[in-house]
Formats: sequence, structure tokens, C-alpha cells
Amino acid sequence: MNITIVSVGKLKEKYLKMGIDEYVKRLGGYAKIDLIEVADEKAPEQLSDAEMEIVKKKEGERILAKISTDTYVIALAINGKMKTSEQMAADLESLMTYGKSKIAFVIGGSLGLHEDVLKRADEQQSFGKMTLPHQLMKLVLVEQVYRSFRIMKGEPYHK
Repeated sequence: MNITIVSVGKLKEKYLKMGIDEYVKRLGGYAKIDLIEVADEKAPEQLSDAEMEIVKKKEGERILAKISTDTYVIALAINGKMKTSEQMAADLESLMTYGKSKIAFVIGGSLGLHEDVLKRADEQQSFGKMTLPHQLMKLVLVEQVYRSFRIMKGEPYHK
């Protein structure tokens, strides 16, 4: 299985990078993991609704350019479906069983994902109603993907 995580913005925090790298290394025995970062759109702090839409559209175009047409896309969105770790594992296993060998998780920038990205997504998943920095979300996501594989294989880790 090939799993791609496409996120907006460059990861700068060393401690987050170390955590992500550790889980990517652990996942190596289960799946091929690609981490793709697309540039975030530079914008002032105060934006009108129209300006926010332009920023999200530009970031969305960069995201969509990194996703092939044969990829199953899971957009991380606050209004997406919340799952337990067991449900996420079962869903990933089902995708593999039914021939979906390419899966992309998409993490938006500070303004979220553009509607075009949400429309391209095969599903939307939420990790809760709280807002998390997108760099931290990448660490949480890669840990949950690792946890999912451990659950699928019946290996100790998940408690």
C-alpha cells in the first residue's frame, strides 16, 4: 500500500519532525509513506472572506496537483466523520481489500481546505472538533496510521 500525506506549509519544529520521522520509519514494514508539503500562500493576518477564499483556492490547486486520479483521497476536515482507532484500521483494511493501493490524506493550511479539494476527496475525516496546528495534525495522523496497521495485524501497541 502507498500512503501519501499532503499538507500545506513547511514543517519547521524539530520535535514534530523527529516524531513524524519515527512513525514513518516504523510504518516502513507495512506501507510506503510519502510526505508531501506544498507551499502555504503568504497572506496578511487580517483577510476578507474573498481574500481567504483566494488563499484557500491557491493552496488547494497545489494540493490537487500532487494527487493522481487513481488515488483514494481522505481530506482531514473539522466537519468530517469522526472514527475510533479501530474504525480507522477497519476502513484502511477495507480499502486495501478492495484494491485501493494508493491513499492520500490531505491536511489543509491555517484557513482549511478549499471546496475543490473537499469535492475531490472520497471521504472527509475529523480528529475532533478542536482546532490543531496543521504541523501537529501531521504527527497525530501518522501515529494513527501506524496504530491502524498494528491493529490490523493484531500486534501489541494499541490499548
